[in-house]
Amino acid sequence: MAKIDPKTSAQPWRHPEIEPYIRIDHVSKDFDGIPVLNNVSLSVYQGELFSLLGASGCGKTTLLRLLAGFETPSSGGIFIDGVDMTHIPPYERPVNMMFQSYALFPHMTVEQNVAFGLKQDGFKKNIIKKRVEGMLEMVGMEKYLKRRPSQLSGGQRQRVALARSLIKQPKLLLLDEPLGALDRQLREKAQFEIVNIQETLGVTFMMVTHDQEEAMTMSTRVCVMEEGRVRQVGTPTEVYEYPNSRMVADFLGEMNIFEGIITEEEASMTLVKCPGIESDFYISHAVEAPVGASVAVAIRPEKVIVTKDPHPLGRNCVRGVVDDIAYLGDVSIYHVVLPSGLKVLACMTNQVRLAERPINWEDEVYLYWRPENGVILTA
Repeated sequence: MAKIDPKTSAQPWRHPEIEPYIRIDHVSKDFDGIPVLNNVSLSVYQGELFSLLGASGCGKTTLLRLLAGFETPSSGGIFIDGVDMTHIPPYERPVNMMFQSYALFPHMTVEQNVAFGLKQDGFKKNIIKKRVEGMLEMVGMEKYLKRRPSQLSGGQRQRVALARSLIKQPKLLLLDEPLGALDRQLREKAQFEIVNIQETLGVTFMMVTHDQEEAMTMSTRVCVMEEGRVRQVGTPTEVYEYPNSRMVADFLGEMNIFEGIITEEEASMTLVKCPGIESDFYISHAVEAPVGASVAVAIRPEKVIVTKDPHPLGRNCVRGVVDDIAYLGDVSIYHVVLPSGLKVLACMTNQVRLAERPINWEDEVYLYWRPENGVILTA
């Protein structure tokens, strides 16, 4: 199978001649008649770090368990490297899984935990020793060979679990909420460590997470799921900047969403009239919906500019009063109420000290945004 680095501009999912490494074909799964996955189809390419993102109960962990072989689909098929794995048992799949709990053996040392799979497979001691030492060095745990899991921090246990998952050189590693047990600072550090290890080894990773920031930081592509269905698949930039539905727009970070009606449409622009908004929305992209259709306009808070002066063109500009300000250190979130009562969120970098902030509570302000920063949603 042809290989293309998914981090480069030549992304394999944009090349129809390249076969996916994992193909999930119209898979459904129910438990006792209750549907958990509904007609899911996905393609994942060799060398990707692919994330399944969604709220609790959306089916993402069930999909991971189907890939591991711990569950069998109610219908549909699962193919890995062109081979039908739908009914193949877990121990015959080129797959390993790293569990959220890490599942380390408490009575074993770090060295013994990582070596366990190789010992079970009958590898010679000298080979086991060499591979274990190399893997622990890769994850930065070579100094902790003789420690037990109880003597390690959460971040250290996570790295040992990752080493144990990779020691048998799987073609596919499944990670179920791998950073969920870590505090924020450790989690941010571990994100980059996992990405670096994945890129070094070239192993395909599929990760389950409910953390949007984690998925956006680590992934080559993200699959957003809801109620057992795939809602959107794309690069982090695509799903964040160009959501295909209200659900995806609202799930990935903060979003201003305005309901409206298309009043004019051309090849490269669309005008939308939204009740409660003084100015028409001028959006610099076309949409597959006729004039008069009901749509929504989505604008990220960081795309909204706050000023005390009206925009000279008067386009994509509204006035309002600052109702609240959330100070987050590096940025502040401004809650601006329009004359109609609608509330708009704007995110601004804190470039000066708090006492020198030019815009404060109860100030009358103008909000505007560039035509390219609005996205029209029809679903």
